[in-house]
Amino acid sequence: MTDDLKSSQRGYRVANTFVAARPLEPALYLVATPIGNLGDITLRALETLSGADVLACEDTRVTRVLLDRYGIVNRPYAYHEHNSDEVGPKLIAALEEGKSVALVSDAGTPLVSDPGYRLGQMAIEAGHKVVPVPGASAPLAALVGSGMPSDAFLFAGFLPVKDKGRRDRLAELSKVPATLIFFESPHRIGATLAAAAAVLGARRRATVCRELTKTFEEFRRGTLEELAAYYNDDRVVKGEIVLLLAPPEAEEPPGEVEVDALLRRLSATMPTAKAAAEAARITGLPRKDLYQRLLNLKGEAGDGE
Repeated sequence: MTDDLKSSQRGYRVANTFVAARPLEPALYLVATPIGNLGDITLRALETLSGADVLACEDTRVTRVLLDRYGIVNRPYAYHEHNSDEVGPKLIAALEEGKSVALVSDAGTPLVSDPGYRLGQMAIEAGHKVVPVPGASAPLAALVGSGMPSDAFLFAGFLPVKDKGRRDRLAELSKVPATLIFFESPHRIGATLAAAAAVLGARRRATVCRELTKTFEEFRRGTLEELAAYYNDDRVVKGEIVLLLAPPEAEEPPGEVEVDALLRRLSATMPTAKAAAEAARITGLPRKDLYQRLLNLKGEAGDGE
């Protein structure tokens, strides 16, 4: 991997205007690229892609489309999960030589649900500077357009392909107090929605985001039951999909009658303190308050310890 670009060639074009790229300091640059609309590239990203000594990408054909759009003549090298063991050390060697290395994925932000994180780890462990160049991100684009709560969210990547694994993973995440974000295949979205409805409840809200930033961008919102019915086995679905699930609704605290019944049932088989502790675990109510409540109940009934 050698730098065969002349300094006069380093730059990019916007609206037929050539902009020369400034030299980059030696570092690994993680450059976000558009997830669909090529106009979503940042000026900083263009300067980095054109100025980097080495440009690594998932698929050279995909990256070449972006480079050609903006008149960038830098040569991309393939770095993906199938050749990372061979190419990764070469990219680190380029950093050791004092070169700047830029990494892009086919779309979106590198290291998010792709093997690029290995290169980032290698660079950090070798003592090299890692510089994020932020921009387009499918999970964030889906979140802000979904109408779901955005104060807390969890990006969970792809769900398992097999039904049992998928349901087990959904069960693990069922109580997370945040909007859940997944990538999903158009061929599996119907099965995933059906599994989510069964595990999380038919009334839980969800949004299916399809072809984000592209011509046929679509946000379909509803309950899991409604969306599972829409994306049934008979519907042909195309394009890349991001699925968002609303946080679980807060459960109503148990009423006095329910608490008293629970305390009486527990105290029938265990000491007062232990019964109060167990009731606190089940209800989420303060143990001290439950202990005093149980003492009062025992006093009303004339029971001893």
